[in-house]
Amino acid sequence: MTVRVRRIYDPPEPDDGVRVLVDRLWPRGVAKDAAHIDEWPKGLTPSTELRRWYHGGGGSYDEFVERYEAELTAPEAARLLDHVRELARAGDVTLLTASTSPDESQASVLLRLLDRR
Repeated sequence: MTVRVRRIYDPPEPDDGVRVLVDRLWPRGVAKDAAHIDEWPKGLTPSTELRRWYHGGGGSYDEFVERYEAELTAPEAARLLDHVRELARAGDVTLLTASTSPDESQASVLLRLLDRR
């Protein structure tokens, strides 16, 4: 089983497995029927406050990771993270983001946490 991160703007691939959108907002310019999204767990995404802080240039990626990991301990987020972890145990999972820097986004944080399985 493989967990990977891809941009939502990339076309779906046969080995994507379950496609999980990990952005709180729907990506601009992507038609819902063309996105081939299997799951969109909004409660697993960074809060609006954290997202605005990070994208507004409020702090470093390391601080974002710290704050986001703290948010992931909330009951709903922890339950959703466990759900995605179960999907990853059952087969391939692709975490999708619209971020222009997926390596410095919530997707990379989730990938690292899911790789710990």
